[in-house]
Amino acid sequence: MRCNLFTAVPVFAALMMAACSENSSTPAVQSSAQASTASGPAEPVTGKTAYWAMYKSAYTWANDVVPLKLESKNLTGVTNDAGKAGMWTGTFGSARRGEVVEISYAVTADTANDIMKGVNVGHGNRWSGATPEVMPFQGSDIVFDSDAAYKTASAQAAGWLKTHPDKQPEFIMGNNLRTFAAPVWFVKWGDNKDGYNAFVNTKTGEMAKRVK
Repeated sequence: MRCNLFTAVPVFAALMMAACSENSSTPAVQSSAQASTASGPAEPVTGKTAYWAMYKSAYTWANDVVPLKLESKNLTGVTNDAGKAGMWTGTFGSARRGEVVEISYAVTADTANDIMKGVNVGHGNRWSGATPEVMPFQGSDIVFDSDAAYKTASAQAAGWLKTHPDKQPEFIMGNNLRTFAAPVWFVKWGDNKDGYNAFVNTKTGEMAKRVK
């Protein structure tokens, strides 16, 4: 099944805007947590691995913190592969602070793009709270990790991928109750003109069913 990304973008448009538009005075914090120091080139990691590394710093930022979004990123010198990425970002909210914050996890430094190795906490932005389009999820909801989501989604996209073998997927995890009954991995290949997308239930590992 071929799918134009324009049909999927509205589903997660709110998630993409989860880090609101106005900065507060919360200072940037750099965590001491570091990625693995094992010898050899840095390897990409799954979303769940990065999530738990980021959550520790998020909880330090606010002990009522809730995760809102998890997203794969590209990192110079590291090849994303089969649901694993060299860098992930997480968006976390705190009702007590009335803020959201974006936290990143990178397996190695990317000096060209001013990215430090390990976990880094950004500036807080004002947040008015959860909406049906952007609901919190829990770490325990990630039963099926991003690599498992990749297997499910790539099997669904097999026909399209045969004619687009050079396309690499991007991943967003979130919880949109207006569209799905449970948190999902949004896996997308290509761009708005020529792309394919799939939604995978994080709890069952199956293709997500839309709310009727």
